[in-house]
Amino acid sequence: MKEHTKVTGGKSTGLQVDGLYHRLGERVLLDGVDLDVRPGESMAITGPSGSGKSTLLMCILGLIKPDHGSVKIDGRELTGLPARQLAQARREHIGVVFQFGELLPELTPVENVALPVLLGGGEHRDAYKRAAELLVELGVPDAGTPTGLLSGGERQRAAVARALITEPRVLLADEPTGALDPEAREAVADLLFSVSQKRGCALLVVTHDPVVAARAGCTRQLEAGVLAGTLDGVGP
Repeated sequence: MKEHTKVTGGKSTGLQVDGLYHRLGERVLLDGVDLDVRPGESMAITGPSGSGKSTLLMCILGLIKPDHGSVKIDGRELTGLPARQLAQARREHIGVVFQFGELLPELTPVENVALPVLLGGGEHRDAYKRAAELLVELGVPDAGTPTGLLSGGERQRAAVARALITEPRVLLADEPTGALDPEAREAVADLLFSVSQKRGCALLVVTHDPVVAARAGCTRQLEAGVLAGTLDGVGP
């Protein structure tokens, strides 16, 4: 029987990160990071390589345990949860889009998108139906096309569909347009910001691309582990 992770209250409050601190040896990777992204809102995190952006994402996902601080989704503390509960919370409430999509080329787009539901014990027929509907909605071609034959932009659209299939409260995107040509970059950026607003999930984007960052509701700079400044973006 599938366990259900409860969240505080019936209304989503998005992603809250408070006082996140993490060091590796003598190097401080995160130094008291605070951020708050509400449902339907978006935030872009920029900064040079080595500034702590990947560490921040790994802490939010629970793949790195910070030395201090907390990560909450809808008011529920994720930091310090037992491994099984943390994995379940991550699977049910967080969607992730990676730079290269991380899709399995030997599977069809439908199979790739349905995979998170199937791994969570979901019913096969329902998972495939929802996956096919999402792919149509997001403009991915014939679901029977091998994933390896899709263009870069189409693969990223399929990756967004996979991140959305569990109806997450929080959507994380790690350099989602970094491997795309300018035209595909624009299309995927449009998609990310529009679907997060439409579906009411909090969107946190890590990017080196100022054009993509400017689309977010606000942009913050992470440097030497410190998250500084808030700049209003143009939004979706």
